[in-house]
Amino acid sequence: MIHDKALDILKKKQDKVLAMGGQKKIDLQHQKGRYTARERIGRLLDTDSFFEVGRFAHSDMPGMAEKTPADSKITGYGKIEGRQVAVSANDFTVMAATSSRVAGKKEQQIKNYSAAKGLPMVYLGEAGGARMPDIMGARGLASFGGGGFDSFTQIMSRVRKNLLITAIMGECYGMPTWIACLSDFVVQVKGTAMGVSGPRVLEMALGEKISDEELGGYRVHSEITGTIDRVADNEDHCFEIIRQYLSYMPSHRGYPPPVYSVPEGSGEGMGDILSLLPEKRNRVYDMKKILTCMADKDSLFEIKPDFGKSVITSLARMNGRSVGMIANQPMVMGGAMDTKGIDKVISFLCQCDTYNIPLLFFHDIPGFLVGREAEREKVSAKVMNYLNALGQVTVPKISVIVRKTYGMAFWNMAGSGCGTDFLVSWPTAEMSFVDPMIAANVLSGASTDTPEKKQSIIDAMINETSPFEAAGMYDIHDVIDPRETRDYIIRALEISQVRTGKHKLANWPTKF
Repeated sequence: MIHDKALDILKKKQDKVLAMGGQKKIDLQHQKGRYTARERIGRLLDTDSFFEVGRFAHSDMPGMAEKTPADSKITGYGKIEGRQVAVSANDFTVMAATSSRVAGKKEQQIKNYSAAKGLPMVYLGEAGGARMPDIMGARGLASFGGGGFDSFTQIMSRVRKNLLITAIMGECYGMPTWIACLSDFVVQVKGTAMGVSGPRVLEMALGEKISDEELGGYRVHSEITGTIDRVADNEDHCFEIIRQYLSYMPSHRGYPPPVYSVPEGSGEGMGDILSLLPEKRNRVYDMKKILTCMADKDSLFEIKPDFGKSVITSLARMNGRSVGMIANQPMVMGGAMDTKGIDKVISFLCQCDTYNIPLLFFHDIPGFLVGREAEREKVSAKVMNYLNALGQVTVPKISVIVRKTYGMAFWNMAGSGCGTDFLVSWPTAEMSFVDPMIAANVLSGASTDTPEKKQSIIDAMINETSPFEAAGMYDIHDVIDPRETRDYIIRALEISQVRTGKHKLANWPTKF
C-alpha cells in the first residue's frame, strides 16, 4: 500500500497517545473508583462526538517526550445533547497531570478559542500543581508565562463571554483550582479535594500536617468558602449535574437562554400556595416549597445550596424560559442574610446578568445579620457591594414581597428605586424600617408604659406595615393575590423580556 511506512508511524503514535500513562496507572485510577481522562470525556460528551486537538503534544524537557503523551492534558471539542462545547481534561495517569509549558499552551489556546467562538468550555480537573523541575530557575519560571508578554493573564483572568464550567474530580492543586476560581459553575465530586497547594507541599514547606479532605474537601468548599456550586455523589452524577446546568444557560452571552416546552402539571398547586405560608407572622416555613410551586414542574436547580443558607439562589423555568430566583429562607436564621449570603447573591447576580437570565426576588427578610462578628466580616461594605452589583443589572428584575421586608434589605432585594421592572406584594406582607415589635420597644417607655399601651403601639405599627400603604403612594406597582403570582410573573416577563442585556457585570470577579 502506498505510504505504508508513514501510516504505520501514525498508528503507533496514536496507540501511544491512547494508552495514556500505561495500564498500571490506568488500573490505579480505577482502583480509586475514578475514570481516566479519556473515559470522562467519553461519558460527558455525546457518543463519538469528540474532536481532539493537540493529541501528539508532549513535554519539551529533554528525554521526556515518550513519557508525556498529550502532555497530560487532553483537549478538544464535542457535543453535549447536541450542543457544541470545548473540553479540557487532566490526565492524572501522565505525570499526575502537572502543568508544563506545552500543556499550558494547549489549555490557553482552547480557553481563548472557545471564548472567541462562543462555545461553552468544560474543564475536568484532577491534577497536581506545576511540574518540577520544568518550572525551576529563572528560565523555567518565566517561560511558564506562555511565551508572550500578555499570555499568562489570558489564561489566568477572564471577562465572561462564554460559559466556563469546572468539575473537581480528584486531588486538584494549582491550575484546576485557578480555573475553578474563574468559572461560572463548579461541581465537586465527594472524596476529592481542591486547594492552592497539596498536603505534601504544605508539610515540607510549613510543617503543617493536614489531609486532602481537611484542606479542601467538598464540605470545605460547599459550606465554608462557597467556591463550588454543587456537590456530586460520584463522577456520573457530576456529568448529570453539568448537563442540567447547561440546559438553563446560553452558550455565550450574546444569545438568550434556551426555551423548553412547559411540563404537564406546572403551576397546578398555585391554588393552594397560601397553605405553605403560616398565618402567624413569626412562624417559620420553607420558602423552597413556594418557589417549587411557582416554577415549571421539576425545574428548580439550586446554586450553592449549602452556603449562605438563609438565602436561596436557584435557576428555574417559568413558562419554559430560564429565570434566576433569589429568595429569603425563613427556616435559617429567620431569613436574615449574613455576609456569606451576600456573597452568594452577588455571584448569582453576575451570572444571570451576563447570560441574559431575568431575575425574580422573593422577600421575607428581617434585615441583614449584624453585630460584632458581622462587622469584622465587613458586612457594611458587602451590603454596598451587593447594592452596587444590583444597580448594574440590566436583565429584567421582578420583585415579590411575600411576608416581611425590613430596612436596607428591602432595597437589596430589588425594592423601590432599584430599577425593578415590576415590584409587587402579597397582602400578607409587612414593610417597614424595622420589625414593629422592635420599633414599639424603642418608642414606648418600657418601664412606665402599661402592657395595654405597649400592645396598642405594636398594633398601630403593624397596621402601618400594610403593603397597601406603599401601593397607595405608587411606590410599588400592585398588591396581588398570591394564587395569581405565577401568571403575573409570566406576563411580566413577556412585557419586560429583552434578548440580551448589556453585561455590565461580566468582568465582576467570579469569586468573592
